[in-house]
Amino acid sequence: MAEDQLRAHLEFFEELGVDGVSRDPAWRVRQNPEPLEPAEPVNRNPGTKAPEHPSTDSLVLIKSDIGPDCSRCKLHTLGRKQIVFGVGNPNADLMFVGEAPGADEDIQGEPFVGRAGQLLTKIIEAIGLTRGDVYIANVIKCRPPGNRNPEPDEVEQCEPFLFRQIDTIKPKVIVALGKFAAQCLLKTETPISRLRGQEFAYRDAILIPTFHPAYLLRNPSSKREVWEDMKRVRDILNGTEA
Repeated sequence: MAEDQLRAHLEFFEELGVDGVSRDPAWRVRQNPEPLEPAEPVNRNPGTKAPEHPSTDSLVLIKSDIGPDCSRCKLHTLGRKQIVFGVGNPNADLMFVGEAPGADEDIQGEPFVGRAGQLLTKIIEAIGLTRGDVYIANVIKCRPPGNRNPEPDEVEQCEPFLFRQIDTIKPKVIVALGKFAAQCLLKTETPISRLRGQEFAYRDAILIPTFHPAYLLRNPSSKREVWEDMKRVRDILNGTEA
C-alpha cells in the first residue's frame, strides 16, 4: 500500500476512535455461531460453520429471476436505469444490507459506489477485510425517484429476492445499514438510535443494526458508535466475542 493510502487509513482509524492496529492473523479467523431463535436480542457463542456454501450459480439464478427489466412494482416507470442486484463474495461470512440504490449506484449497477460507499469500504477495511471479502446488497434493487424511501408495495415485491440472497450466501453476520434497512428487516418502527447496540437472530445469522454511511457523512461524531458496532462484528466473525 502506498504511503499516502496508509496515512489515509490511519487517519480514518483515528476518527473512529481505534486505539491501534493489529497484525494478529486471528482477526481473519472466522467461526460459525450456533443457530438462534429469530427476532430477539441475543448473545452468541462460536460454533462450526457448514463446510459448503451454495455456488455463485445460485445468485446468478436469483438475478435471472428478477430479470434485467423487472416491472413488479412502479419503480420501473419512475426513472430507474437498471437493476442493482448486489456484489461481493457469494461465500461471505459478513453481509451488509442498505436501503436502496442511489444515483451513482443506478448508473454503475453496483451498490454503495458513491461517497457513502467509499466510506463503507473504509469501514470494512478498518476490521481487516476488503469489499471482496463481504457481500453488499439493498432491500430493494431499483433507485426510488429523488432517493426517497422505498414504499411498502415496492418492498413487498422486492424483499423476497433479498431473503433469497441471504439464504444463499448464509452469512454469519448481517449488518443493517441505517434506519430503513434495520426497520424493514426486523419489521419494527423502533428508531435506529435504539436498535443499534443490540444483536438479533435473523435467518440463521446475527443481525447488527448500525448507522448508514450517508448518515456518518452528515454526522461524523457518530463514527465512534459505528466503530463499536464493527468491533463487535469482528469479534463475532473471529469467535472472540465475550
